Amino acid sequence: MKIAVCIKQVPVVSMLRFDNETRRMVRDGVPNEVNPYDVLGISLAARLKAEHDAEVVVITMGPPQASEALVQAMAMGADHAIHLNDRAFAGSDTLATARALSIALERQDCDLIICGRNSSDSETGQVGPEIAEMLGIPQITAVSNLEVAHDGDSLTAIRLNDEGHEEIECDFPVLISVTDGVAEETYPRREDMESASNKPIRELTAADLSEDTSQFGESGSPTWVNDVFSVESGRSGVVIRDATPEDAVSQIMDLLDERRVFDRAAASERAATKRGPRTERGNNNGPIWVAAELMGGGIRPVSLELLGRARELAPILGTTVEAVLIGSADESHTQELTAYGADTVHVADAPLLAHYDTEAHATVLTETIQELSPYAVLLPSTTNGRDLAARVAGRLEIGLTGDCVGIEIDEEGRLSQLKPAFGGSIVAPILSRTLPNMATIRAGILSACEPDFSIEPVVNTLETSEQNVSRVRVLNRVSDESAEGAELERAARVVSVGMGIGGPENMEPIRDLADALGASIGTTRDVADAGWLPRQYQIGISGKSVAPELYIAVALRGPFNHTVGIQRSGTIIAINNSPRSPIFRAADCGIVGDWREVVPVFTSAIRKRLSA
Repeated sequence: MKIAVCIKQVPVVSMLRFDNETRRMVRDGVPNEVNPYDVLGISLAARLKAEHDAEVVVITMGPPQASEALVQAMAMGADHAIHLNDRAFAGSDTLATARALSIALERQDCDLIICGRNSSDSETGQVGPEIAEMLGIPQITAVSNLEVAHDGDSLTAIRLNDEGHEEIECDFPVLISVTDGVAEETYPRREDMESASNKPIRELTAADLSEDTSQFGESGSPTWVNDVFSVESGRSGVVIRDATPEDAVSQIMDLLDERRVFDRAAASERAATKRGPRTERGNNNGPIWVAAELMGGGIRPVSLELLGRARELAPILGTTVEAVLIGSADESHTQELTAYGADTVHVADAPLLAHYDTEAHATVLTETIQELSPYAVLLPSTTNGRDLAARVAGRLEIGLTGDCVGIEIDEEGRLSQLKPAFGGSIVAPILSRTLPNMATIRAGILSACEPDFSIEPVVNTLETSEQNVSRVRVLNRVSDESAEGAELERAARVVSVGMGIGGPENMEPIRDLADALGASIGTTRDVADAGWLPRQYQIGISGKSVAPELYIAVALRGPFNHTVGIQRSGTIIAINNSPRSPIFRAADCGIVGDWREVVPVFTSAIRKRLSA
């Protein structure tokens, strides 16, 4: 059995800062580290090596100093290391990176390729699926548990999704991307690092991979960064100290009343824009597509948000808005998509498509794109949306911008895709040289339009083939019994908890506060890792983005990897007993105090205010 682990060296994101004058990230003095999810991948490979006598090769693409990451990987158990090191690779986007890595990996003839879920600097998770597509092998993303069969010919994995998880079986070769829980995050001892530093690292240049070096680096990249700008929080950052819980809560309630958080009239003022009449194409621009996603038998709210933004952009381009729905021909679904903005709904319905399957759904979407030539394809930045988009982009060899926080039409009529990076501290407008433009967009960032159910749907039924048999076998699907995780996407109010509550047995006061507000419950990666709340409740870089009118953080430290997921919240309130907690810098107002004392008083005040 042979295993390859793809790793990336990244700067310690929390130590970076953005220089507004030079428009660059300041890296001086900022140390590098192996991307945290890649560390999990190395740890998993080391375990499988011990259990199955596997051979492990680790590979990276980067500047000379990236060899440090390879040394760490060998100190953790990798047998060999390959470094794609050439200035010709500079400026590679995800597609060009995947192309270089796939050529190098093809020569290794591996049974299992392991990638991290995403990178902490750019938060992309596209390279793995694009490698899998280029190698023509199946992929399993968001793997939280993995076991290899005794015969060494197949694996079983737990794949997390936004509803729960799937138990999947797949024969080798296969590529997986790993997430929290798949292995213990381990680091090498000093003596192991010293020993590994003497081991050889094989260096490969672009010319070693191909005679055509133009397919790498900037020349081989369909996307590029137009400019970057910093994101200022704009929060007032008021911190209430040395006050009784009653006085502190009274000040918070005054702020919420001042901001009209509980005012129904204010909510109506923020009502969505109207859908407007059906539009027709007025030029050669193709339509803007939204690849709609189903969850729990209904259209996911994020799909409606994408339709709302598409309707705002379509008149600028003189084109139409269309939805693509794979997996259901339910009349109510096509009616809803039409009401929320779709001029046409393309529907693919077949038994194989009833549940999300990467290969089957990718085949349908790819063939439909090739046939109908849209201008842009927008997908939700969900577990399945990211999985599907990367596979399709790899197959069509087009640009993809993942995990966007917005899309705009620039002065030259190009689709500018706003991509957060480095923990959300900067936003980079990404442009594409290829059509269709393709992007995945975070939930809770955009607004759905006011629906018009009087508009009759125009439905185009897509042909599907039953010949596309999936190479992964789903043994079981398990849904989270609670709907709160799913409701985070549309929640107007969210109460989030951190490790500071002490344990899941202390959740009752939190639930009382959420109940008083009619709020959904969210959490941090650490709490989800500890199993106190399901992974579907997680907010942040590796979780969900939310945009409620009110966000309350209780006993939550609030590092950048969490606060990047709450930046679009209306009002943020923090309750923490440490005045040094970073959550206060991301909040409009915070209380320094014991949450056990503050939360019940806050709950009582909320109930009194809402019953008035």
